[in-house]
Amino acid sequence: MALAVVAFVQWHRRRDRAAGWLALAFLTLGLIVSLGRFVPEHPHGLLEDVPQRVLIELLVLFPYLLYRFATVFAPPGPQLRRYVAAMTTVLSVATFALPRFPAAGDARPWWFVAYLALFLIHWTVLSVIVTVRLWSAGRGQPGVASGRMRLLAFAAASLTIAIVGSAFQGGNDSLLEALTAAVASVSGVCFLLGVAPPVLVRGLWRSREQERLQEAIRGLMTLATTRSEVADRVLGPVAALVGAGAAAVLDADGHLLASRGLDDATRDRVAEGERPGLPESPEVLAVEAPGATFLVWTSRYAPFFGDNELRVLQTVAALTGVALDRVRLFEQEHESRLGLQRANELMANFVALAAHELRTPVTTIHGFVQTLNHLGDRLDQDQQAQLRTALEQQTIRMASLVEQLLDLSRLDAEAVDVRPQRIHLRTRLEEVVSVAAGTRVDEVELDAPDLEVHLDPSILDHIVTNLVTNAFRYGQSPVRVHARMIDGAVRVSVEDSGPGVAHELEDSLFERFTRAGVSRDRVAGTGLGLAIARAYARAHRGDVRYERGQPNGARFVVDLPSV
Repeated sequence: MALAVVAFVQWHRRRDRAAGWLALAFLTLGLIVSLGRFVPEHPHGLLEDVPQRVLIELLVLFPYLLYRFATVFAPPGPQLRRYVAAMTTVLSVATFALPRFPAAGDARPWWFVAYLALFLIHWTVLSVIVTVRLWSAGRGQPGVASGRMRLLAFAAASLTIAIVGSAFQGGNDSLLEALTAAVASVSGVCFLLGVAPPVLVRGLWRSREQERLQEAIRGLMTLATTRSEVADRVLGPVAALVGAGAAAVLDADGHLLASRGLDDATRDRVAEGERPGLPESPEVLAVEAPGATFLVWTSRYAPFFGDNELRVLQTVAALTGVALDRVRLFEQEHESRLGLQRANELMANFVALAAHELRTPVTTIHGFVQTLNHLGDRLDQDQQAQLRTALEQQTIRMASLVEQLLDLSRLDAEAVDVRPQRIHLRTRLEEVVSVAAGTRVDEVELDAPDLEVHLDPSILDHIVTNLVTNAFRYGQSPVRVHARMIDGAVRVSVEDSGPGVAHELEDSLFERFTRAGVSRDRVAGTGLGLAIARAYARAHRGDVRYERGQPNGARFVVDLPSV
């Protein structure tokens, strides 16, 4: 009767098929025990005979209902399904078709012996099916689920032994009757513990998983540096808590943070928002909480036998969501701090570069101005003209340096807007080369296809201008500019006919203020052109690289994606 009440309460709370079949099974058993006390042992007449046959029919149905409970999780094959249906039907019909049921101590006719044999075979077969299915399914399950399943399996086997023992009891066989009653009582206690184990029993079963869960919660309370680290700390204990063969953690936006037991293909599908099943676990349980979602691939038995564990998992998911939100705030604060540090470093570097590189032209200009101001009346026309020319050159140099420093500051601060648009490649390169080469444009050989590309024209101008200017400044003419499309990217190469770059400078060629092996007195320049060209190319998701010319010279190759 206690089993019937507990099973009914569970069905009323869960309203699923497994709980429904289990409730029917124990309600049937409760009716047999309770109503059987009012049915006489030696019925006479129809009013007494029919209740007896109904009770026996309920006894026939009990193993069938328990079998239906066990097969909810893993449906049987068609042959077993037909056999069970046929045996149950034959027994049910025979229960009401037999002439009578002999009382204890009466002779047993052959037809009753046949019915009794069929009854015991039916009970034994269904009990073995229930026992084997539940016992084998308990392997690999967490403590509570495994304990409940194996207790139910043991209870089913014990009840069958009690039923078989009752069938062979004689009139004065008190020892067998006592043993049968004891086995039946043990079976009832095991059924009750398997259906609704008390808190103390659950705690004993859950001790191993509880330790791992407490360790995971302690890990969540410590400050992790990344969200993936939080997910990794909790994933193992979560999987062990519900006996999951695979598990994954998603953040509030559905992004995959960590996974365990998934192959690469399944992991990619989960990252894309799918929830694919696995061969050994076709159903995916999703435990959602604010800020985090757990996906667990576990056995079909887990939702019924591990229902409390799933509720605990809900709590862990909520704690994980809080931890992920805390790490997200930490990451934002860390990124803000790094941004401020980077801005301070950029400002300091810019000031240092400006002070260092502007010192020479400013000092020179100041000296020329002082000379003209204090000694101008003592200088002849040619000397004054030379000073003015030198003053103009230094002014141009300083203006160019200031412009380049401003370019570097914008690139360092990632303040360059990349705005691709449709341009004619050859026409654009002709315009850039004519401006960069100036009066020496005839010394440039341009080879470019007449096609449209999708690039930022301003970035292309900056890069090619710097490379052509460097080719004339450090190399020799002719300068060759080639362009072509390769795998959806525009490749532009600028090659001079000079001596090339010294071997010892090749590794540092794109660093700031690196000069191509010439003295600052012989060739005017800042050493910023190549650094600026590469920075602009990378802002456009491209790059600039150096190659040795053949047979001599320096070749700089630019790759810019045409999007």
